[in-house]
Amino acid sequence: MTSPDRLIRLEHVSAGYGREAVLSDVTLDVDSSTFAGIVGPSGAGKTTLLKVLLNTLKPQQGTVTRSPGLRVAYVPQLETVDWNFPVTVNECVLMGRTEHRMGAPSDRRSRSAWRPWPWPSAEERRDAAAVLERLGIGDLAGRHIRELSGGQQQRMFLARALMRQPQALLLDEPTSGVDVNTRHDVLHLLGDLHDEGMAIVLTTHDLNGMAAHLPHL
Repeated sequence: MTSPDRLIRLEHVSAGYGREAVLSDVTLDVDSSTFAGIVGPSGAGKTTLLKVLLNTLKPQQGTVTRSPGLRVAYVPQLETVDWNFPVTVNECVLMGRTEHRMGAPSDRRSRSAWRPWPWPSAEERRDAAAVLERLGIGDLAGRHIRELSGGQQQRMFLARALMRQPQALLLDEPTSGVDVNTRHDVLHLLGDLHDEGMAIVLTTHDLNGMAAHLPHL
């Protein structure tokens, strides 16, 4: 790393699925001061870029360099989640710490990531309660995840991501499907996390809604 606070560097990266390249010749730095939005319509490669940053998709060309021991957390799009899975809000959030131990991915294509093993410690339960309270949904801890509104679901997944104590937080369309007040609250919270030293990269198709909140688009 040429910069002491650089977390991830993409150099001339092309990536996609099979022979199809969705990204072409992308160079990007994510450092501890990053608070950026990736804007584009559906199918433009925004999620693919997040997968490369997460190291769940290998580039077809180019190089990806990460800071040793980097902790990255991911908040998925709400529509990628199986809301009928039998789990409460508190159990879902605790899986963030389990994923931190196991290095598991965070979507329904790997349901083993939703199995809370090993059992959370008392400290982890206290941490989960604290982060739920911080996000304003502490009273929903015992609810089934399908009972939540869109804004509450988004806060739950953000809480789960924070349980990993990440240095970098990646969010896929975090304000999609939520009302204006929830969007403002989520972006304000992300601003607070950034002020505390967390790098944040999110995707969006809503340029107008994000322009006033993000320093880089």
